Amino acid sequence: MTSSTIKVWLPVPDAVQLMGGLPDGVTADVWTGGEQLPDSGDEVEVVVLPFGVPGPRMDVLAKLPRLRLIQLLSAGAERAIPFVPPGVTLCNARGAHDPAVAEWVTAVILAQARQLPRFMAAQQAGHWDPDASRPLDGQTLLIVGYGSIGEAVERMLAPMKVRVERVARTARQGVSSIDDLPAMLPNADIVLMLVPVTPETAKMVDERFLARMKDGALLVNAARGSIVDTDALLAELTSGRLRAALDVTEPEPLPDGHPLWSAPGLLLTPHVGGATTDAVARALAIAKDQLARYAAGEPPCNVVGPQGY
Repeated sequence: MTSSTIKVWLPVPDAVQLMGGLPDGVTADVWTGGEQLPDSGDEVEVVVLPFGVPGPRMDVLAKLPRLRLIQLLSAGAERAIPFVPPGVTLCNARGAHDPAVAEWVTAVILAQARQLPRFMAAQQAGHWDPDASRPLDGQTLLIVGYGSIGEAVERMLAPMKVRVERVARTARQGVSSIDDLPAMLPNADIVLMLVPVTPETAKMVDERFLARMKDGALLVNAARGSIVDTDALLAELTSGRLRAALDVTEPEPLPDGHPLWSAPGLLLTPHVGGATTDAVARALAIAKDQLARYAAGEPPCNVVGPQGY
């Protein structure tokens, strides 16, 4: 906290209403990410960054002399990290989108397990094409990047009696280290990717990673497209050895004519895992709590540090 009245930039015109008001001592202007900036650039201490701000537009952050905190509406922070000025804290919206992304993950796992893409294609062709499906009961789900979203997925799938194995950067009770991942991949029926984008995770799902997965296994990517080697995945899909469900791709948006559009065994959605009608309100609730902490002089939560997030 640097003054008795704290100025914040909020990302949508109805943000204060969605937040149910601002904490005491906080006043707000609106910046939706456009070229036109509020007049309070010399005063603003906290910026709640709008969704989808173009990279070049984020250069403005370095021109705000009193800026101390950038709060994201997303869990992913990789686009903002290069534009954070020295001495400014960056925080993500960890937890805001857990229910939505967990719903998407559950939906695509069920859809692939019960062959819904196949049956929908048969419907479009006017062809009756019955087949038996393997139940989820007893299948092993390996969650790579186990955090709050992974916990939400596990809760949703618990009634289906899926066996869950967990991997994170650092081992803890019930969670294996990333160093154990190669030995765990061959036993998984479903591999769910939830890792953040860092130098260590770029293209971590490469040819060797995929080769360790068992025949017929399902890869689910709810993280970012850049963690998957697209060419290596295409080779496995084209051979029919693996299946996949992707909400994110590299490149993204997927251009016309890209081979992923027609890849066999792939269920593809256009980065909508967290896109629910309450997504902004959920993220702004995280932002309101962050503003209250800032106004009270308390340390922020969900900090994106040098080792990632």
